[in-house]
Amino acid sequence: MLKKILSVSGKPGLYKLISTSKNLNIVESLLDGKRVPVYLTEKVVALSDVSIYTTGEDVPLREVFQKIKEKENGEKTALGSKSSNGEVFRYFGEVLPNYDTEKVYASDIKKILSWYNILINSKIDFEQVEEANAEGPAGNEPENNEK
Repeated sequence: MLKKILSVSGKPGLYKLISTSKNLNIVESLLDGKRVPVYLTEKVVALSDVSIYTTGEDVPLREVFQKIKEKENGEKTALGSKSSNGEVFRYFGEVLPNYDTEKVYASDIKKILSWYNILINSKIDFEQVEEANAEGPAGNEPENNEK
C-alpha cells in the first residue's frame, strides 16, 4: 500500500495517489480528503521508496512503521513535531536501536512519527507487502481497489 502513499515536497502531510496522466498525478490528502494535482516538476516520493540508515543495511520505512506499531500496540504515538530532540532520539532508539545516529536527524524522526500517525488515523495498511512489479507513482495504471 505504501507505493500509493506519497510525500509531496512543499505540501504538508501525506497523499494517496488517485490517478495519473501524462503531465500530472491527482492525489488525495490523507489529512482533509481534498484532491489536488501534482505536476511532474514537483518532487514526489512514495513511502515505499524510503528507507532508514542503520549501522548495517538500510531498513525500509514499512518495517520501521511496523516496529512503531508494535511498540504503540496499534495506537498513535504521543510524540510528534513538538517533541524535544532528546525525546525523539530516545524513542527511536527503542524502536530501531541500530539506526545511524550521524545520518538520521531529529527532523527525520519527527517526520516519520508524523507520517505514522497520519497512516494510523487514515487506517492505511502499511504492513501489506507490495509486489515487485506494481506500478509506482509515475505509472500509468492506478489501482481501483483502494480503501
